[in-house]
Amino acid sequence: MSLDTTSQTASGGPPPSGPAPAASKETVGREQATARAKRRRRPLLFAICVVLVAAGALGAAFAYTSVSDTQEVLVVNRDVARGETIEAGDLAIVRVSVDPALTPVPGSQKAELEGSRAAVDLWAGTLLTEQAVADNLVPGEGESLVGISLTPAQMPSEPLYGGDVVRIVTTPGDQGEITDKEPVTIEATVVGVSRVEETGETVVDVSVPESEAADLAARAATGRVALVLDARER
Repeated sequence: MSLDTTSQTASGGPPPSGPAPAASKETVGREQATARAKRRRRPLLFAICVVLVAAGALGAAFAYTSVSDTQEVLVVNRDVARGETIEAGDLAIVRVSVDPALTPVPGSQKAELEGSRAAVDLWAGTLLTEQAVADNLVPGEGESLVGISLTPAQMPSEPLYGGDVVRIVTTPGDQGEITDKEPVTIEATVVGVSRVEETGETVVDVSVPESEAADLAARAATGRVALVLDARER
């Protein structure tokens, strides 16, 4: 007696045995696209990792270079007016990266500078430079600074330097008369020399005793003075 399988299937019976139906083309396409996307992501992730590692190495190198380029220098810890004595608490040591164009004082000289004078006004928080400190201020106590403008004929051709001992001599009057009197002579010490390009004259700053400063300034204003350089060997 034969069974009617068609009727069993239609009535809800077990399905006939046989191979599973093939996947649709749409499903296969999605699976292939997903696989390709995963393969593309792997090189991208590798490239990102390489970039991150390189950036970390550059950052470490920059940090090392920044630290190795720093040096200990002196910074002004509190305001110091020009001419005042620099005390221990006025300076502090800091480690910074310094521009080569600057001339900061090394931190190792902190003790040596105590008792020196401020050549300019020092402001808290600024680097201390070599030019801002002086052992002695010019002019010193009891001295005055006088500027004398001289033509090439009124001074020697030998270059003048700070510390040179000179004499400022009063020259004859407008008529060129010469008298038997000794010319007025004032001894002075050269502090600075500058040349005025527009006129060709040289301005010599000299330090003289306060009692002679007014007389020298009056004579220098007339233009009838000459500078004499004395022996440098003492």
